[in-house]
Amino acid sequence: MSEYILPGQPPVRVTLRRSAGARRYSLRVSRLDGRVTLTIPRHAPETKALAFAREKAGWIRQRLAERPEDVAVDVGVQLPVDGMLLTVARGPRSQVARAERQLVVSTRADSVPAAVAGLLKARARDRLAEASDYYSRKLGKPYVRMTLRDTRSRWGSCSTEGALMYSWRLILAPPEVLQYVAAHEVAHLAEMNHGPAFWATVERLRPGYETQRQWLRQNGEDLHRYRFSD
Repeated sequence: MSEYILPGQPPVRVTLRRSAGARRYSLRVSRLDGRVTLTIPRHAPETKALAFAREKAGWIRQRLAERPEDVAVDVGVQLPVDGMLLTVARGPRSQVARAERQLVVSTRADSVPAAVAGLLKARARDRLAEASDYYSRKLGKPYVRMTLRDTRSRWGSCSTEGALMYSWRLILAPPEVLQYVAAHEVAHLAEMNHGPAFWATVERLRPGYETQRQWLRQNGEDLHRYRFSD
């Protein structure tokens, strides 16, 4: 891969990626981090690829402008947590204070973003473990363990050994969306594919799941705009 700076206001960094399977030029603007990638056939001239990028400069900048701005998590920032909008605040101890609609970070914490992330991960673990247990019992198939990660390419997974993995950022989604993802991954304990039998299992575990699935398709990338680093 190589990089090219598209001139203009503002300048845009474009990553050129050659692919043996590509038959034409293909541009992608990531809503996660704003990265612009131009995929080109393996033997395509780079000069033509760059000319293509310049022709599409207006489209690229429009997509970048439509991308939601990143939110640096700090005191005063509002976060959607478990179905409720909470404001990050300082207090005697770190806690999720739903009654006050606050996500409180202890005054002893060195990093507000790290403390907030810790609170969210703990709450996500509780909610996802509860949901996984429920759907696992409903399906009649146990899972072996559950882990959380900050994945960008998927919201969850289920291994052939029965290990479940989820993105902890699901706690920022509506509760019913988190429930859908848990039902989806637990369904893989019975069907390790995405065929008709799998979706029938999801429907049995989570009737009417399609609404939550659609929400995740349309809004899921926005959950990655919250930044938890100083």
